[in-house]
Amino acid sequence: MTADPLLTAVGVDPARVVAALRARGETVATAESLTAGLVAAVLTCVPGSSAVVRGGLVVYATELKHSLAGVDADLLAEHGAVHPLVAARLADGARTRCGATWGVGLTGVAGPAPQDGVAPGTVHVGVSRTGASEVRTITAPGDRHAVRSAAVAAALSLLSALLDDERG
Repeated sequence: MTADPLLTAVGVDPARVVAALRARGETVATAESLTAGLVAAVLTCVPGSSAVVRGGLVVYATELKHSLAGVDADLLAEHGAVHPLVAARLADGARTRCGATWGVGLTGVAGPAPQDGVAPGTVHVGVSRTGASEVRTITAPGDRHAVRSAAVAAALSLLSALLDDERG
């Protein structure tokens, strides 16, 4: 059996996340900027993922973060598109707009140039569930491919950790 190139690229196995969500009868949705749908694509590489993946929003353009994912326009105007609070609001927007139990939001700069004064490799990942959210910020070295792969891995890692925390 040949490994899926998306899974190989991010160096993670999303089957664990899909299995945990399935066992709990829960779902996930994404709102992705710099990854442009890669988290949703990686999750849906897993057979049976249709039982847990509700959908995803690709919000590459700043105005789509507001119009599709519901990120407050004032927040975007004050802090820009690459900010931890934006990642949290993207996660909330994905969850509520897609009717999922969990939401994952990603924003960052894949490079090669800075965006609004934010250095390439800066990534903010948010995960939300009703009443709670968490954001993780990473700095990923390398080219666009490496940064985007690290962002996907960080998102799946954070979601997996939060799923594990809620079991105990």
